[in-house]
Amino acid sequence: MGGRVLRLAGWLVTIGVALGVSLWSAAPAAAHNSLTGSSPADGARLAQAPTRIELRFLARLDPNTTKITVTGPDNVPASRGAPTVNGSRVGVAFVPGAAGLYIVEYRVRSADGHPVSGEIRFTLTTGTPADPSPSPAATTASPTPAPADPAPTTAGASAAPAAQPAADRDDDGTPVWPWAVGAVAVLAALVAGLLLRRRPRSGG
Repeated sequence: MGGRVLRLAGWLVTIGVALGVSLWSAAPAAAHNSLTGSSPADGARLAQAPTRIELRFLARLDPNTTKITVTGPDNVPASRGAPTVNGSRVGVAFVPGAAGLYIVEYRVRSADGHPVSGEIRFTLTTGTPADPSPSPAATTASPTPAPADPAPTTAGASAAPAAQPAADRDDDGTPVWPWAVGAVAVLAALVAGLLLRRRPRSGG
């Protein structure tokens, strides 16, 4: 009888520790939000600029803690207005400029309170044409022809190739799941101790 109780206690401790480790490894992944897709896609090369940038995430987003910035070549801002959140999606109006690399950076907050940030990148192969309307200086200028502008360079040729997307980053550090593992192990040990105390004693 005593050996059976000891074996049962050992199984309880083993199961408790295994369950705690499983919760430790799986729960942070479930609690942390992460990017699942975007439009344009990360690494895309586009001849025609989109009118809007959209990011899709694993879980619902909080409009108060969701941030997006879009920058183009020479770090020029390339978005208009505040981001709009719809469930697990967030979008912002896109303002294209010169041809080249565009970077969309995001920062969201997970259900466990940890901020997660990252970025996607895409390339415009053609830039937005300049405003054709003449300036006041041009209308009052001398009829003498102006010297020709230097040959334009190809804007897209100097653009860096789209880099690999940065992985979602957990900007805050300390996990709380080791406490859960300890609690499960302590509970299993208590149950084993109670079973051992109830073991019948042999007669004197």
